[in-house]
Amino acid sequence: MAAFAYRHGVRRLWDLGRIGILREVPRVWFGGVLPLRLEEGVNMYAQMVKSTGKGVQSLEDMSPEERAFQERIDRGEKIEPKEWMPDGYRKTLVRQIGQHAHSEIVGQLPEGNWITRAPTLERKAILLAKVQDEAGHGLYLYCAAETLGVSRDELLEKLHSGDMKYSSIFNYPTLNWADIGAVGWLVDGAAIMNQVPLQRTSYGPYSRAMIRICKEESFHQRQGYDIMMKMAFGTEEQKDMAQDALNRFWYPSLMMFGPSDKDSVHSAQSMAWKIKINTNDELRQKFVDQTVPQAKYLGLTIPDENLKWNEEKGGYDFSEPDWTEFFEVIKGNGPCNKERLGARVKAWDDGAWFRDGLMAHAEKQSAAKLAAE
Repeated sequence: MAAFAYRHGVRRLWDLGRIGILREVPRVWFGGVLPLRLEEGVNMYAQMVKSTGKGVQSLEDMSPEERAFQERIDRGEKIEPKEWMPDGYRKTLVRQIGQHAHSEIVGQLPEGNWITRAPTLERKAILLAKVQDEAGHGLYLYCAAETLGVSRDELLEKLHSGDMKYSSIFNYPTLNWADIGAVGWLVDGAAIMNQVPLQRTSYGPYSRAMIRICKEESFHQRQGYDIMMKMAFGTEEQKDMAQDALNRFWYPSLMMFGPSDKDSVHSAQSMAWKIKINTNDELRQKFVDQTVPQAKYLGLTIPDENLKWNEEKGGYDFSEPDWTEFFEVIKGNGPCNKERLGARVKAWDDGAWFRDGLMAHAEKQSAAKLAAE
């Protein structure tokens, strides 16, 4: 029922654009939201993932196994779990997919906080379905990581100890209902731009897991933009709330693409392996160019005095995020780092009895099967 209400709610926006009631939306909004319109790029779940290879080597300098592997990558072939791969490739993927999974799970917390306080029953059902989707995304990705020889327990232990990270954006609070709209519009918008290329990443299980995830994320952004439309076209107080949410989430959203290229020194090997395609700055530029017209349609102002159209490059000039803030959040010093990680550790500890019960049941079933033989 929740999933039906969710998709029914966002479907109205598509219908409005299709029948021409909101004539600007298909160009300004849907044209920028639909995943298939986006190009390949880096993803936000590798904000601080360092490639663990030896650096990019020429084919002549590679071993026969490495050369054959790279030639397969260059031909666009998918790498499957039981096939040979360099240790660096495997380790980079474990860390990236693990951090992607952690981001999906931790990402439930800022929005889950508002399920019981949503303004209408319809909004509650939509948000509940969205949070449920994120849980499913995390499970798909943990399964993909397990194909690389790492257990889910190992990944979660690294998350709880702080050894593995999750996307920095989820360490910011959602203070009011407009923030839920901003998260859907901006955060999921950046996620879509990052995730669509992962459908074409070189590792097969990761690539396939992203197909359903990307379809669901497109609905997530639409429901966020729908909330922002209601707020921006509502009362003055509601529009002020929408503007305030945009002001607070704009720069953290730009940080989602990772450090500036000049400070990202581990990208070359990931790009050679086709784990990463475009640079951080290229994707950030695309995000800004897509989002500015959407904000204009809402009558909201991007909080950047330096924002202006650059005819020569065919895109907007804009201010850099505060990278000092970014690195502080990554280190665990953001507004909600301790709260987010504490919630995940508590959930793990509180669920120990259930996991123990499952294991006991499995052992009992196994013993009964052996006895029957």
